[in-house]
Amino acid sequence: MSTVLFEVVTPERTVLSEQVTMVFVHTGGGELGILPRHAPLAATVKPGIVRVRLPEGEDYVHVTGGFLEVLPERVTLLANAAEVAHEIDVERAQRAKERAEKRLAQRTDDVDVRRAEAALQRALRRLEAVELSGRAGQILRQRSPQR
Repeated sequence: MSTVLFEVVTPERTVLSEQVTMVFVHTGGGELGILPRHAPLAATVKPGIVRVRLPEGEDYVHVTGGFLEVLPERVTLLANAAEVAHEIDVERAQRAKERAEKRLAQRTDDVDVRRAEAALQRALRRLEAVELSGRAGQILRQRSPQR
């Protein structure tokens, strides 16, 4: 089975560096499915969930947006922030969701609605990544328990 190196990099660290069979990512131009030996491409990445297909199965990475560089032998996603699903603190994400919902319910003059909506969407995407990863068997956790 053909693979390509997929790296997710933030300013703080390399979040993921794995040989994958396919990557699905939401870009400014729509959803892309990237296979090994893909034609060179550069794209902006929308905040959301990146689906990673490995020889053993699938797993998920939450990203806050960024930039994607695709080369035939490597795919690199530069993100402001990113987390492999098994690294997400579910309790923290749930608390963030509840705080955002509470702020949106108040709708007072001192509530920044756009910021609260963005926080809610971010928390929901993080929780969704955990759920999807759990259903898929958390392949990345099994592959690299030292993370």
